Amino acid sequence: MLTVNNLGLQYGKRVLFDEVNLKFTRGNCYGVIGANGAGKSTFLKILSGENDPTRGSVSLEPGNRMAVLKQNHFEFDEVDVITTVIMGHKKMYDIMIEKNAIYENPEATEAEGLKAAELENEFGEMGGWTSESDSAELLSLLGVKENLHTKLMKELTGPEKVKVLLAQALFGEPDILLLDEPTNDLDAETVTWLADFLADFKNTVIVVSHDRYFLDMVCTNIVDIDFGKIRITTGNYTFWYETSQLLARQMQNKNKKAEAKKQELMDFIQRFSANASKSKQATSRKKALEKLKFEDIQPSSRKYPFINFKPERAPGNEILRVEKLAKKNTEGEYIFSNVSFTFNKGEKIAVISRDSSAITAFFDVLSKKDTDYEGKFEFGQTITEAYLPNENEEYFTEDLNLIDWLRQYSEEKEEPFIRGFLGRMLFSGEEVYKKASVLSGGEKVRCMLSKIMLANPNFLLLDEPTNHLDLESITALDKALQTFTGSMLFTSHDHQLMEINSNRIIEITPNGIMDRLITFDEYLKSEEIKEQREQLYNQVPA
Repeated sequence: MLTVNNLGLQYGKRVLFDEVNLKFTRGNCYGVIGANGAGKSTFLKILSGENDPTRGSVSLEPGNRMAVLKQNHFEFDEVDVITTVIMGHKKMYDIMIEKNAIYENPEATEAEGLKAAELENEFGEMGGWTSESDSAELLSLLGVKENLHTKLMKELTGPEKVKVLLAQALFGEPDILLLDEPTNDLDAETVTWLADFLADFKNTVIVVSHDRYFLDMVCTNIVDIDFGKIRITTGNYTFWYETSQLLARQMQNKNKKAEAKKQELMDFIQRFSANASKSKQATSRKKALEKLKFEDIQPSSRKYPFINFKPERAPGNEILRVEKLAKKNTEGEYIFSNVSFTFNKGEKIAVISRDSSAITAFFDVLSKKDTDYEGKFEFGQTITEAYLPNENEEYFTEDLNLIDWLRQYSEEKEEPFIRGFLGRMLFSGEEVYKKASVLSGGEKVRCMLSKIMLANPNFLLLDEPTNHLDLESITALDKALQTFTGSMLFTSHDHQLMEINSNRIIEITPNGIMDRLITFDEYLKSEEIKEQREQLYNQVPA
């Protein structure tokens, strides 16, 4: 058990949260949510002991071991992959180093030999004798190939390092597992594996994530940082969101009787409890929801931007035709090749790949940003496309305030119109005079979405549109894409966004594409498709 007592965090006069008293118990997964800047990651750092609170304390039950997902991808560069994973169990690793030093010392005394025997016994009781095979198995399950297990961490790619660090955190079944954005840079297959792993995990998990699908799959409780407080509520993210929205609507309608409000909410809880039977956490979650009291739930203070893509004209029958498109990297190797397909009216295509840089390169070609490629493509005459790139720094180099920045992309130049548009995207008051060059990652994405909305396109090309966005902005974007009447080619690490908004899946590889008219979940779960994908990735290029 992990206990938080009278915890408070304050920077100068700004209080992030105060008088926080919580208990995190075994068998539960807690999803930490809150607006950008609320202190989610800082809260995890306080729980891990990396940061100190202003007041209060955090206590870990004696004998319990805590593991934390490392965010520094360069910390273990000079360490081999297997050893990096074992280092996740610090006590086991320290014993291994100590006993091995005695064994390797030719001048070791008899007393040191006895000490080594004691350490060997303790090492074995911790599972140390199978630590290398256990590490290798965990790495393989996460998609880290066996030929990488003996390499140094610095020899791995960014996504491969992420998987190794995740394996390090999961290694040895820690009693408390702290994960800050664990799905970042993971492919869809690995995210699904991790969700299944955590849903079956018998100890305590505390996770910060902007992935709604992931939170729904693994969480039994939501830890909400709001109103300067931190509260734990029962249920997954969707349950928290729906109840919070329902309460907010009820507060706006002050004429409703209190008992009617309560009954409406309890009816919703009952329906949600029944639906929870589909989840791996079904039994405990259903029982907890049935015990939930009306007074335990509070509306959220968080705001949602208004995102609405409204095409100026409807797309015709000819959308996009791609023929044998190919692109090489700087080493002359194909990152994608033989990409051919016809985009049909009414389709919203989700693009995936094990190499995210291949998708970005593909989108850069289609957006005409990159002209160095093989093959050809052609948009229909009625198509007006808009591109949201993964990297947007080039759009924010000039020293302009937000009004002048957005005015560049608007036919209507008057300040009241621009201010109103910015207000809908949560830039209000003096914020509109903030320099665009100093915006946060999430603020820049909201500006880019504003730029697209002003263009009124009928074709959206979106490369990781949820990157840097908070849950509120992701939810608003999701709703906007669901109601968009044009065509769309997009990729995202947000599973729910991919599942709800696509009706066709294209996977690009160095050796061609997989193309299926099915849902995202169906694509990932199909064993037949999985075999075909492996063959395509492992094919030797001609």
